[in-house]
Amino acid sequence: MNSWIIEPLSIPDEIDAILAIEQASFTNPWTREMYVAELKNQGVSFFYLARDKGRQIVGFCSFWRVVDELHINNLAVVPEYRRQGVATALLRRVLEEAARFDIRRTMLEVRRSNTAARQLYERFGFVVAGTRSNYYTNPNEDALVLWREERR
Repeated sequence: MNSWIIEPLSIPDEIDAILAIEQASFTNPWTREMYVAELKNQGVSFFYLARDKGRQIVGFCSFWRVVDELHINNLAVVPEYRRQGVATALLRRVLEEAARFDIRRTMLEVRRSNTAARQLYERFGFVVAGTRSNYYTNPNEDALVLWREERR
């Protein structure tokens, strides 16, 4: 079993690694400008990186904290590192942060067809709370809105 180093984004130069993972993972990846803007939104926008033992970035999770809710924007892993526990480690750490922030609920959207991601989220207690029709493009697809009520 691999052990992953999960830590906050520490320097803006690491955005390049995030962008590469975005390109490999999403049909409509976020841009550099979007990430730079997010970095300026301190206290609301957060980024966690997953690193292997050699400190190579192999995954990331970005999320917003809005009052007492957490919104997971993106969670992605380098293709050759998928199914090795990276996403699980990232999600576990983000949910630990939710507890630290006294978050009541965590939410995210996921493509209806993304079975692997849906299974991951279900293991962590997320449930389908709704649908956003044609939320995704390239190809067009509904998003499932998933919620997780935090335990107190």
